[in-house]
Amino acid sequence: MRKLLVASVVMAFVFAAIGLATRAEEKEKPKHTIKAVMKTCMKDGLCKKVASGKADDAEKKALVENFEALAANKPPKGDADSWKEKTGALVEAAKAVAEGKEGAGAKLGAAANCMACHKEHKG
Repeated sequence: MRKLLVASVVMAFVFAAIGLATRAEEKEKPKHTIKAVMKTCMKDGLCKKVASGKADDAEKKALVENFEALAANKPPKGDADSWKEKTGALVEAAKAVAEGKEGAGAKLGAAANCMACHKEHKG
């Protein structure tokens, strides 16, 4: 009887540890996947709209949020430092546009160079 009790307690601790580890992994996941960001920002034209100055404040905020999530993702292939540099430039440029800084739209357009990123990182 005592062995059964000890085994039950040990199993309860194991399951609790697994549950905590799973929750920690879930918290680390970015808000949006790379695929979702590419669809919303690039294919659907949000980035181009923001860069051209035709977007409202909510769209600018959405672009910043999406690019921050993109930067939080791991690259499908290629160097992590290169990914950090390229996505960091996108975030910085999107924030500059959202803040209304002069010349920020052109900077965003330059940072959103699809082939520069896809050549190194697209899986």
